[in-house]
Amino acid sequence: MPRKQKAQRRSLLRRVFRWLVLAALIWIVASILLVILFRFVSPPTSAFMLERRMDALLDQQHDFTLHYRWVPLNKVSSNLPIALVASEDQKFPEHHGFDVEAIQTALADAEDGARLRGASTISQQVAKNLFLWNGRSFVRKGFEAYFTVLIEALWPKQRIIEVYLNIAEFGDGIYGVGAASERFFQTSAQQLSPRQSALLAAVLPNPRKFHANRPSAYILQRASWIERQVRQLGGPAYLDN
Repeated sequence: MPRKQKAQRRSLLRRVFRWLVLAALIWIVASILLVILFRFVSPPTSAFMLERRMDALLDQQHDFTLHYRWVPLNKVSSNLPIALVASEDQKFPEHHGFDVEAIQTALADAEDGARLRGASTISQQVAKNLFLWNGRSFVRKGFEAYFTVLIEALWPKQRIIEVYLNIAEFGDGIYGVGAASERFFQTSAQQLSPRQSALLAAVLPNPRKFHANRPSAYILQRASWIERQVRQLGGPAYLDN
C-alpha cells in the first residue's frame, strides 16, 4: 500500500476513534443528567411501558389501554413499600444496588444443575424497567449494572422505592400503584391494607399471568408468606432505619 494511502487510512481511523470516544462521552453525560432529572421529576413513562405499547401496536391489539398514574410516596400506604421489600429484596436498606450473596447463591445453584434464577434487587429492577429493554443478554445486563450504580449513587433509597412502586407492572398494562389500587381494589394507594399490599407484591413475578383481585391458590399462599416476612422485618419501620 502506498505511503500516502496508509497515512490517509490512519487519519480516517483516528477520526473515527475520536468520534466514537466523543459519542460515548456524550452518552455518559446524558445518562447521568437523565438519572439526576428523574431524582426530582416524575417519569412520564418508562422503557417497559413504551415496549408494551409497541408490542400492542405490532400485535394489532386495538383495544389495549395502558394505565399509569404517578402517586407520590407520601400518598402511598406504608404497607406497600415494605411488602415489596419483603417480597423482592429484603436487604434493600443495606445494599448498594447489588445483593452479592444472592448472586453467589444463584450461580452456585446453577452450577449444581438448577435453572439460573434472577437475583435482581429493587434498584436493578428500577434501572431495567425505567431505562432499558426486556431481555437477558449480557449487553443489557451491563447497561443495567451501569444504571444501577448511578441510581444508588444519585438517589436516596426512598426515591428508589417510590419510583419502583410507580413503574412496576401489576397487571397487563397496569403500571404503578395508583392505577393498580384503583383497578384491582377500587381504593386509593393511600388506603391499601396490608393484605392488599401483599397481594400486589405477590403478582410481580408474572403480573400478566397472576391477578391481585382474583388470586390463585399460589398467589394467596405467596401473599401470606409476604405478610409473615413483613412482620419478621418489623413492619414499615424497617424502611426508616
